[in-house]
Amino acid sequence: MESAHYFSASPAGPFTRKPLTVDLAGETRTLQTSAGIFSPDGIDKGTAVLLAEVPAPSPEGNLLDIGCGWGPIALTMALRSPGAHVYAVDVNERCITLTNENAASLGLDNVTASAPEDVDPGLRFDTIWSNPPIRIGKDELHALLKLWIPRLAPGGSAWLVVQKNLGSDSLQRWLSQELDASFTVTREATAKSFRILRVRKASR
Repeated sequence: MESAHYFSASPAGPFTRKPLTVDLAGETRTLQTSAGIFSPDGIDKGTAVLLAEVPAPSPEGNLLDIGCGWGPIALTMALRSPGAHVYAVDVNERCITLTNENAASLGLDNVTASAPEDVDPGLRFDTIWSNPPIRIGKDELHALLKLWIPRLAPGGSAWLVVQKNLGSDSLQRWLSQELDASFTVTREATAKSFRILRVRKASR
């Protein structure tokens, strides 16, 4: 997989959709995928761990998927919380298109996929789920998380899945140091060489 390829806004090569059959929210779904995106052939190991380990997202309010790919996290959140609105962000134009198309194919009208800059900066999120793009580099990753994690609503939680050998423990320490005292950072689970980190925003 060419990491620089799927981190581009406009990946090289043709945007050719192909069918993808996966299990999401307890049912088999037929969706669309394409080359030039992250994990185009299915649900990657980290995302699978996240979806298996985290509790249900908030049933209402605003939910966020950081780095949506073809949409497995955002679609699962929308299926499990039909009364909430899911925002899915990615820099890759194909990912944005595929997530919106896949949501439409499942009859989900509570998903909005877009570029990060197109999300209303005033929005606050009750639940954030993410398999963050560790391989973009530490500085870029830190900037990405500093953009979104502080936008948790009071009482909200962000759940991040990070591979142990790609710096999950150092990321946990950095988050604890970077965020103000209204946030609590904990390691909630370890599974299949991945850690699940939780960032909680204190209730008012």
